[in-house]
Amino acid sequence: MRIEPYDAHQLDAVIRLSLRAWAPVFDSIQNAMDADVYREFYPDDWSVSQQKAVEDVCAAEDTNVWVAIDAGSTVGFIAVKLHLDSRMGEIYMVAVDPDFQGRGIGTDLTEFALLWMKNAGMSVAMVETGGDPGHERARRTYEKVGFGLLPIARYFKKL
Repeated sequence: MRIEPYDAHQLDAVIRLSLRAWAPVFDSIQNAMDADVYREFYPDDWSVSQQKAVEDVCAAEDTNVWVAIDAGSTVGFIAVKLHLDSRMGEIYMVAVDPDFQGRGIGTDLTEFALLWMKNAGMSVAMVETGGDPGHERARRTYEKVGFGLLPIARYFKKL
């Protein structure tokens, strides 16, 4: 497996692997969240908004994106934003194809991004993820590479 800068010709592969990776996550979010609130966030299908989010992040000038390549296929990606005023790097989005999960690719992508942030002059790294069961693997990965949890309670109510 190698990590290389994202190229626009990889967009379809990144979208496909992301939607496959996030399907169980969004099932978990739907089960954890009030149904009316969930429908407000995702009035169509969650995959519609997530595909747009991936397209936007891959095209954003303020975001750095890398892909994981294994056996000639794009199997994962990570997107990083730098907040220069606070010297904080943010892992903004990450996904690994379900067929390749459990092989350390998410950890490798995360460690790669952390080193890149440090070399870019950042003094703190941040990543946000869900507390629901669908995000358990993501939380384990972040804790494995040394992230510490800041407990935050975020409440939603449909108006």
